[in-house]
Amino acid sequence: MRALRIILLTALTLVLMSATAYGAGMAVRHLNNDDTTSSAKSQTGREGASTDDGSEAPVDEPSEEPSEEPSETETPEPPADVLSPGDKGEQVRELQHRLFQMQWLPEKTTGVYDKTTKDAVAGWQAKRGLKATGVVDQKTWNKLVKMTKPPTHDQLFNILKPGPAILASGATGDDVRDLQARLKAIQWYAGLVTGTYDANTVSAVKGFQEKREIPVTGEVDQRTMDRLHAMTSTPTHDAKHNVAPDPGTATSAALDPRCATGRVMCIDKTSKTLRWVVDGKVLKTLEVRFGSTLNDTPTREGAFNVGWKDIDHVSNEFGSAMPFSMFFSGGQAVHYSSDFAANGYGGASHGCVNVRDYNGLAWLYDQVNVGDKVIVYWS
Repeated sequence: MRALRIILLTALTLVLMSATAYGAGMAVRHLNNDDTTSSAKSQTGREGASTDDGSEAPVDEPSEEPSEEPSETETPEPPADVLSPGDKGEQVRELQHRLFQMQWLPEKTTGVYDKTTKDAVAGWQAKRGLKATGVVDQKTWNKLVKMTKPPTHDQLFNILKPGPAILASGATGDDVRDLQARLKAIQWYAGLVTGTYDANTVSAVKGFQEKREIPVTGEVDQRTMDRLHAMTSTPTHDAKHNVAPDPGTATSAALDPRCATGRVMCIDKTSKTLRWVVDGKVLKTLEVRFGSTLNDTPTREGAFNVGWKDIDHVSNEFGSAMPFSMFFSGGQAVHYSSDFAANGYGGASHGCVNVRDYNGLAWLYDQVNVGDKVIVYWS
């Protein structure tokens, strides 16, 4: 019995010793595993922790806050996805004023994308190597914005304020003579060119400003000066000193030789004049303008004849009135232009010879016969 008790105690002791050893081994193994994991974390850092199969476990990266600063490469947004004929509103006004800055439209905005606006857009596009559609796409808008300044509220809505006076009442000298001669050329100033900014000059300037919807002051600011210069050519010395031309003294030497004989409309692109010449004698001189090279519609040079006449012609292509038309080369004709009368040399025709003196051209229309010569040249 005693021997059996000794055997049981011995077995129990062995079991307890084995359990203690196992627990110690597990503790050591767990400690080693913790050290290994810590080492792996220190080596991988933010790239990710090791998994049991040796791959990297993903680690959530903190998202970067979006920058509120605009990118330097951003392009300006157009006022609409596309601006096209028929559109209305402030967005169209902005387009029109930007085109005014590029000298493609008058200063006054209308807010209506009309034919005039379409033609200006098409002309501007062609000048810049863009497809001349007359419709404002993204590329057209971006380029226009880059080349112009944002219009102010007053500019958008035609609230015009006069600028500093360049010439005003009491001024004297050659600049005043130039002003008076230009006003006289478009029938706003009557009487002699005096070189003195008198009451007649003030009245003429006011009339010119009111007609063009410029602030009416009777003084010449930059806006008034620019508009007047756009509508007139530089006055000659004779025009500024009241030396009246004598149309009967012109000789064949002063004309293209082809104008020296017969009945001829002699049209000089250099002097911007049309002279009606019969047997070498100049009977009438009219100021003219020509086709636009920007739109690839120049007036042709050469020798032609009047093919047909139409006193009340209307353009089939553009729908514009062409009174006293005298056709000499296809669709190109000599005719009266209300736009030339209103805007002067600030515009151009689509190939025709525009005349702004309505009464003068009415007289010429009665003189010219079908078959008469037309000579267009540079002197």
